[in-house]
This record gives sequence, C-alpha cells and structure tokens, in this order.
Amino acid sequence: MNNNEMVSPDNALPGGRTPVLEMPFFHRVTGDRLDHSFPGSETIYLAMGCFWGAEKLFWNNDGVLQTAVGYMGGFTPNPTYREVCTGRTGHAETVRVTYDPTRISTEEILTLFMENHDPTQGMRQGNDVGTQYRSAIWCTTTEQFMTATTLRGSFQANLLNAGYGEITTTISMANGVEFFLAEAEHQQYLEDNPFGYCPVHATGVCLARA
Repeated sequence: MNNNEMVSPDNALPGGRTPVLEMPFFHRVTGDRLDHSFPGSETIYLAMGCFWGAEKLFWNNDGVLQTAVGYMGGFTPNPTYREVCTGRTGHAETVRVTYDPTRISTEEILTLFMENHDPTQGMRQGNDVGTQYRSAIWCTTTEQFMTATTLRGSFQANLLNAGYGEITTTISMANGVEFFLAEAEHQQYLEDNPFGYCPVHATGVCLARA
C-alpha cells in the first residue's frame, strides 16, 4: 500500500487491547498529570506533521494549560508509533492542546497552527511523507469549528497570493473520533531531547492581524 493513500477500515491493522501509555503520566514541563482536568478550559486537536516540534510550539505559549501527543483520525485502536508509521492505521500524529480561552483565544491557537506548517502539502510535511503527517483540525466546540473554517479561508487567499496551492487541512468535529495517547518517549519529546529532530515547515506566509 502507498503510504500517501488512506488505508481502508478493512485493511487497517487490528491494534492492541490496552493503551500504549501507562497512566499516571506527568507532563515533563508543567508537572500535571496528562489526565488532569482544567475547569473552564477548552481542548482542540491539531495535526501538522511531526508531533514533537508541534507540541513544543504550543506548550511555550501563555494560556496553554497542557499539551499531549497522540494518534487520531484512523481506524486502529491503541496503535503504536511503529504501527502508525506503516500508514496502515489511518492515524495522524496529533497534538492535544488544552487552553484557557480567557488568556489565549482559539484564533491565536489556530493562527499558530496555520503559520507554523505548510497546510498545502497533502500527506506530507517536507521530507516526512505519509498519511500520518497530514494537516487536520478536530474541534470540540462550534466556535472552534467556525473560527477554523474562517481562518482557513483567509489563509488560503494569502497562500495563493504567495504562489502556494490549495489548503488540504481537514476540519471536523472531534465527536466520536478517539485520541490515543502516544508512548511515553514521545510525550514532550523535545524537553527530554532538546537537540532532537524538529523540522519547521512554515511557509513564511502570515494571517492578517486585527
């Protein structure tokens, strides 16, 4: 199977019965448990290529309460990183971002997302090729969905003016789409490995600021 093509449910790997990350697990930067609840917070799921650098991009922002990396949008339950890399689970490498909307807005979160990868590349980011590197947004509120859709339209115009193609980012609600936490070694990877692989695929094109 070509890794640039989505696997069908019938051909997806069967996966495992138990999660690959044993809980409790504590965030390497904030110290909070990854299953900690933050009253008044919102959560959004963002796929933008390799999740190591993407996660650090978000945890460094004031108002972001917690981040975690995992796999989303596929068919295989409790997949391992190795399984996801085969292209036979259908999952994308995804960052779960939990934030305080009184300190950082959904628009600011999504602007970081849009401006820090190339959303026109389809099933890849740079030399990282495969369905796991596709660009996607899974929303948990209607406001997030509307904001994401509006920003995608605005960014599309800016990208076209800069010579880029059509945005391939998918935007959908997270209802019924399970997020599987990745293995411990992938959580906050660049905190443990500050010189680790961390490509930036930003186009240099920006969204207009109000």
